[in-house]
Amino acid sequence: MKVLKSHIILLVFAFISVSIFAQKGYKIEKDTVTFRFDVRDYSKFTKEHTGQRLEFTDFDIENVAVSGEFNLWSREGWKMQKISEYIYELKKSISDFNDAFAWEFKYVINNAYWAEPSRKDGNVSKAIKDGHRLRGVYNLKMYTAYPTNQGNASFKLRGFKDAKKVILAGSFNKWDEHLFKMNKTPYGWELTLQMKPDVYQYRFIVDGKWMEDPHNPSKTPNEFNEYNSVLDIQEYTTFALVGFPNAKEVILAGSFNNWDEHNLKMEKTNEGWVYSLPLSGGKHHYKFIVDGKWMEDPDNPVREYDGEGHINSVYMVK
Repeated sequence: MKVLKSHIILLVFAFISVSIFAQKGYKIEKDTVTFRFDVRDYSKFTKEHTGQRLEFTDFDIENVAVSGEFNLWSREGWKMQKISEYIYELKKSISDFNDAFAWEFKYVINNAYWAEPSRKDGNVSKAIKDGHRLRGVYNLKMYTAYPTNQGNASFKLRGFKDAKKVILAGSFNKWDEHLFKMNKTPYGWELTLQMKPDVYQYRFIVDGKWMEDPHNPSKTPNEFNEYNSVLDIQEYTTFALVGFPNAKEVILAGSFNNWDEHNLKMEKTNEGWVYSLPLSGGKHHYKFIVDGKWMEDPDNPVREYDGEGHINSVYMVK
């Protein structure tokens, strides 16, 4: 649950859980990508310009950097920190990446030697850099959803007990036809994902045949003259107005309730006034109405003009 409060926007979570999507070479935890290089995972290194391959024992590691499509294959820009005898790490915010879904990357040693991941590691392919083929690269995929039993969205397909495989595909994984395999249950198929607040479209693939969710009435037409099912993942947000102890009534109004002047009556507390409600992902404009007088949130400096020339406070759910 997110709380807007006193001088800064504070993020307070009603549910605390470990949200990690891990792959060989990196992991994604909440809004942080952690690149992890373990010397013990590699036996050979390749010199970039000559192609000479060396055993790990043939030279000393002075530095390690992350090099990939996201930083134009820089060999020095994203230097890693040595945290133990064998482990190097670098943490980057998801905001440091653009909206691309996947990037290829490798680890470069001493600014000149590429660490070679093994194909048995999985999630490894080949890439071209400056016209030269790199032997093996990791694929960094920025999912807006990932499987976990503690997730906030459960997808269920009743029946189809004779199906051999059911895949969940949607806008949250670029409609990948292989990634999210659903689990067979006594009632059909099921998969639970942790998803960021947003409005998503999805379909099921039953033994290669695409279909909408027959149990979800929310759907939208797609380009194949069929329908995609729609899911709106929301997150509880608490708006707080500090002070105003003498006010008789404070209303929360915003783009999320068509600026209704009566519906969202805030609750009086020792510190001011609060109101909680679930919001979809994205940008929301809002104001407070204190005893009939409209006002922006004095403790939120983020404001924008709307289409009618009014200034509103702004809150992003992401």
